[in-house]
Amino acid sequence: MPEIYDVVIVGAGVTGAIIAKRLVAERKRVLILEAGRGFHLEGEAAYHDYQKFLERFYANPIKVPNSPYPPNPNAKSQDCVQAGSPYWKDPASGYFVQTGKLPFLSDYFRGQGGTTLHWNGTALRMLPNDFKLSSKYGQGVDWPISYEDLRPYYEQAETEIGVSGNAVEQILPNMGDNYFGHDYDLPMEKMPQSYIDQELIRTVNGLPVQDAGETYNLSLISTPMSRNSIPRKNPRTNKYYQPAGSLWDAAVGVRCEGNSNCVPICPVQAKYNALKTLAAAVRDHRERLTIQAQSVASKIEIDPATGRVTGIAYKRYNDPNSPEHTVHTARAKIYVIAAHSVETAKLLLASGAAKTSDQVGRNLMDHSCMLVWGLMPQPVGAFRGPASTSNLCTFRDGDFRSKHAAFIAPVNNWGWSWATFAPGSTLNDMLNPGAPAKAWKPAQPIIGRKLRGQLGETISRQVAFDFEFEQLPQASNRVTIDPTYKDQLGNYRPIVSWDIPDYTRAAMPVALKIWNAMRAKIGIPDQDNGTFYDKSSNTYVEVDGQGFTFAGAGHLVGTHCMGTTKNNSVVNARQQTWDHENLYLAGCGNMPTLGTSNPTLTISALACLAAKNILDDLR
Repeated sequence: MPEIYDVVIVGAGVTGAIIAKRLVAERKRVLILEAGRGFHLEGEAAYHDYQKFLERFYANPIKVPNSPYPPNPNAKSQDCVQAGSPYWKDPASGYFVQTGKLPFLSDYFRGQGGTTLHWNGTALRMLPNDFKLSSKYGQGVDWPISYEDLRPYYEQAETEIGVSGNAVEQILPNMGDNYFGHDYDLPMEKMPQSYIDQELIRTVNGLPVQDAGETYNLSLISTPMSRNSIPRKNPRTNKYYQPAGSLWDAAVGVRCEGNSNCVPICPVQAKYNALKTLAAAVRDHRERLTIQAQSVASKIEIDPATGRVTGIAYKRYNDPNSPEHTVHTARAKIYVIAAHSVETAKLLLASGAAKTSDQVGRNLMDHSCMLVWGLMPQPVGAFRGPASTSNLCTFRDGDFRSKHAAFIAPVNNWGWSWATFAPGSTLNDMLNPGAPAKAWKPAQPIIGRKLRGQLGETISRQVAFDFEFEQLPQASNRVTIDPTYKDQLGNYRPIVSWDIPDYTRAAMPVALKIWNAMRAKIGIPDQDNGTFYDKSSNTYVEVDGQGFTFAGAGHLVGTHCMGTTKNNSVVNARQQTWDHENLYLAGCGNMPTLGTSNPTLTISALACLAAKNILDDLR
């Protein structure tokens, strides 16, 4: 007879790891099934795993988020470069089969640790009004829980993933002073803001801009992030926070060292990834936690009479490049699917599970990103430190949300890297100037000492903003499956249909107006404004006669949203499916709306909430 666990979790990313750690600490026996590769969690073996990732990243000429990790045909990861290619509707061009009006550009990673193995580390809380978007602004939907309900779990999540930041700076207008609680601050001091940030703050903060008949004063503030900094003393416990260092040496990575390739991989593991949570769970409760990698869940088995889940069928393989596998079933009292918003929806659809509301796979959301870039009047030290340490927060909330999407705009410390693939593109501009003529392009190709000097002078002045717009839930933006499209193991590939709603598009001209106002105040003339939107791009959209191109943020949300009834949602406020009392879902897919926050901190808080409810059920 197969072994029966207290809980089986599908997915070893951040939500699966947090739930598992909390369950085993309460003496529950847990099995985690991970579709992708497994990695060592301690000692010399963990060090060698990580060095291989670093070497692969350094040697890879294409520096995309998944570049440190070898491909796995049995558990493919979506790659943003393939999805954004001219062949984005060709099923052979990537893992997704795309059928929408616009390409879905964001990626994720399938493997132990999940997408935290390549994230930026930004750890923003959602705002109170994000939870009541419909009742406050007449847009989208309300959450079945409030910000106040989730606040204690935000604190738990910030402790688990190690957030650095200054709580006082995060208090935005009309939020009150109890956003964090009167006796609480983040576990570690804020990361030092870059010289670029300091120059922009000095110049831009307080600049008035008009939108929807209101005046808003621009404000750049520090960004909380899951990256080790100086520990704070917790006034409740009178103890200093203990940062989690690297897997191989607790003394390595306890402070950020300023490396400038945080995306995708921090060389010393000062940035959090879910392997740290898994390692702590294994270290302290090894006898109660089993992590089984290269085990792809293929079906949720359901008793038709009771609706209860009776098992998870999975395919286990030895060689990622071979389709050979064996089929098994994992059994438990309670089951958690924490596979990722797309992968969880795909598994539910393949199993005919949680189907009462017809909402599985629907309401796929992402932050649509619009980049702007130019040359500062003086060198500001681009390409140093983390990717971003400050953000323009003014338009995260306000009455304008009744008309257009809210947005946040991180400052890019890495110059024009995202916008133009600098510094490589900057070098090419000087070796092959061509048209159109720009201030940073010489009239003729240059080489030698002159090239070196002009490169240094130009690259050090590069500045860019990434305007990230919220997206409303839209039923037609969805994930589906079709037996025509399967992977090497015979599991379904996701079919994705996606478009940018008018509510989101309407914010793009506002963002461009803000950029032009900032340019004027900073002193970036037209000839030093690099911002350009290519009409021939498959990401080109027009709004009120103005053209823009967009990028994906990697913030995939929706597809199994929580709500108030079994007819309008897939899970309830406990993160439990309406249709199956012993099946919980975890991750970004549960979020009814996106707001302007990177979702990792919020889903970590929801994982803490889910773990509490699962323990209550087991008791």
